[in-house]
Amino acid sequence: MSIPNKRHTVQIQSYKHNGLIHRVWESAEVLHGTQDEMIAANDKTIVTEADGRTWITREPAICYFHSNYWFNIIGMIRDDGVYYYCNISSPFVLDEGAIKYIDYDLDIKVFPNYSYILLDEDEYEKHRIEMNYPEVIDQILKQNINILLGWIRDKKGPFAPDFINNWYKSYLE
Repeated sequence: MSIPNKRHTVQIQSYKHNGLIHRVWESAEVLHGTQDEMIAANDKTIVTEADGRTWITREPAICYFHSNYWFNIIGMIRDDGVYYYCNISSPFVLDEGAIKYIDYDLDIKVFPNYSYILLDEDEYEKHRIEMNYPEVIDQILKQNINILLGWIRDKKGPFAPDFINNWYKSYLE
């Protein structure tokens, strides 16, 4: 698929290692796209879970995907600051009008003061065994967690002080 133009709407599709769909965000507006990087925004979009349940996002979000890193970053804009939800995942691909990636369970939640917590380690261990994640995947994920923690610490990329707010302003224009 060619790179979507600015303001083009795409779906975001999350899969599990076994190839089954995990979660789908119905729409996100592309703000910036290259072969390596996608930045998209959504607000009050419908999300469908693998079991068919749906819910609607509560706040505007800027979504950052990269083709070389095994994580993606969602900056959620709230009254008291930007909260980040970082999915440890495969690099994104563009396919059939959607941004697609494999979710590897581990997540890092980052607060406006840049403190963070690692989430879902039990879920990762369970799925690593059930879905037989190769050892090389385990090593890549651990390396990328360290890269992501460096970005948080150094306020790099989406963690730069004005990154999310500047892209949100662009989305509103």
